[in-house]
Amino acid sequence: MKATLQREPRVNNDRPQEYICPGVNIFETSDGYVLEAEMPGVNKDGLEITLEGNELTIVGRRQTPALNGNSLFRESHQADYRRMFELDPAIDTTKVAAKMDQGVLTLTLPKSEKVKPRKIKVD
Repeated sequence: MKATLQREPRVNNDRPQEYICPGVNIFETSDGYVLEAEMPGVNKDGLEITLEGNELTIVGRRQTPALNGNSLFRESHQADYRRMFELDPAIDTTKVAAKMDQGVLTLTLPKSEKVKPRKIKVD
C-alpha cells in the first residue's frame, strides 16, 4: 500500500494534522457499489464515516501500541487515515452499510430503486 500523506491545518494553529490516504477498491454490482478501504491498525471504534449531501468522508484513527525501546528504523506512519468521495446521485444514501474486518472497511452503497434495471412483463 502506498502511503500518501495529506495535511490539514489544526483548529488551534498547532502543527498540521497528517492523514494517510488509504488504498481502496471499488466494485459495481447490479444492486449498487462496494467500496473496500485498507486501514491497518483501525478497529470499528476508531472509525468515523460521515455523509453530507453526496460527499462521503472516511476517517480511521489508529490504535498505536507503546514501544518498549528506541525506534531505529520505521517505514509505517503514525498518522490516521482519511479519504473523501463524491457519490453518484443514483446511490440511495439512506441504505449505506459499513463493516470493519481485520483492518478492511467494506461499505455497501446501494443504487436507488429508480435507477436499477427492471424487466417489463409483456402481456
